[in-house]
Amino acid sequence: MGVIVGAVVAVIVVVGGWWVVRTYNRLVRLRNQTQASWAQIDVQLKRRHELIPNLVEGARGYAAHERGTFEAVTAARGAAVSGELGVADRAAAEDALTATLGKLFALGENYPELKADRHFSTVQAELRSAEDKIAYARQFYNSAVQSYHTALESFPGNVVAGLGGVHGRREYFEAAGVAQDAVQVRFA
Repeated sequence: MGVIVGAVVAVIVVVGGWWVVRTYNRLVRLRNQTQASWAQIDVQLKRRHELIPNLVEGARGYAAHERGTFEAVTAARGAAVSGELGVADRAAAEDALTATLGKLFALGENYPELKADRHFSTVQAELRSAEDKIAYARQFYNSAVQSYHTALESFPGNVVAGLGGVHGRREYFEAAGVAQDAVQVRFA
C-alpha cells in the first residue's frame, strides 16, 4: 500500500512541477511578446520620424510664409524622439505630432503647386503607409499586453507569477486623440 501511495505522490509532484514550469514559461513568453511588439512600434515610429524632415523641407519651398506650421511640426517631432519616454508619454507625444502633421498636410490644399509636387506626394504617401503600420503595430502590442495581463491575473498564472517573480503590468499604447482630433485631408 505504501508503494502505491508513494507512486501517486510522485505522479502528483511531477505533474504539479510540469504545470508550474509550463505556466511560468507561458508568462515569460507573453512578457517577451509585449517587449518585441513594443520594439516593432518603436521601429515604425522611427521610420515616421525620419520622413518628417523631408516632408517639411518639401513644403517649405512652396509655403515659406507658413513658418509657424513648420516650427510646430519640427517641435512636435523633437518631443516625440526625445529621450526614453514611457508608453503613455510616447502616445501623447505621437498624438501631438499627428495633429501638427495634419496641419502640414492641409497646406497641400492651400497650395496646389505643393499638392502637385512629386517629392511632397511621395513622402506623404510613405508617411501614410508608416501611419498604417504604426496602427497595426499598436493593435498587435495592445493585444499582447491584454494577453499578458490576463495570464498574470487569472488562475493559475497569478499563483505562478507570484512564486516565480514574474511581475510588471505593461501600459497600453493608446492614441485616442489621433482618431478624434486628427485633421482629415483628402488629396485627389
